[in-house]
Amino acid sequence: MALRDILTLPDPRLRLVSKPVGAVTDDIRRLSDDMLETMYAAPGIGLAAIQIGEPLRLVVIDLAKKDEERRPIVLVDPEITWSSEERRVHEEGCLSIPEYYEEVERPDRVRYRYRTLAGEVVEGEADGMLATCLQHEIDHLNGTMFIDYLSRLKRSRVLRKFEKAARREGA
Repeated sequence: MALRDILTLPDPRLRLVSKPVGAVTDDIRRLSDDMLETMYAAPGIGLAAIQIGEPLRLVVIDLAKKDEERRPIVLVDPEITWSSEERRVHEEGCLSIPEYYEEVERPDRVRYRYRTLAGEVVEGEADGMLATCLQHEIDHLNGTMFIDYLSRLKRSRVLRKFEKAARREGA
């Protein structure tokens, strides 16, 4: 397992649409291990492969709190198959947009499908934090970030802030 660098705004790779994983290989298993280690070290509750520069449809999630036993989920080629009409507002953050949080409205419940590293197809329904996290991470696979749900003004402000910081770091 290895810690990987997390891409941050304004890196254009965060807007790439990720390709299906297909067959689960040892390389994919190692990548998911690296993703979990990187997510825990950040610390975060979810990470999409594109956030470490790998444009593959692979996501890791663990909603366990600091004092709880870890419960990692590795989702290969995940998809949302249904979303509820009811909406829910939740404050979101993102490891690719460090220290920025904003309220985002999303469907309250979703049905989802993914494959495990063993190739088993899993289908489920989620609400609350898991539903939010699934939608957030699967959005990453489609080149979408949570700031895309904000008003144009808020989105421009955060983009300018991170573009300015990137220029300072590059200078």
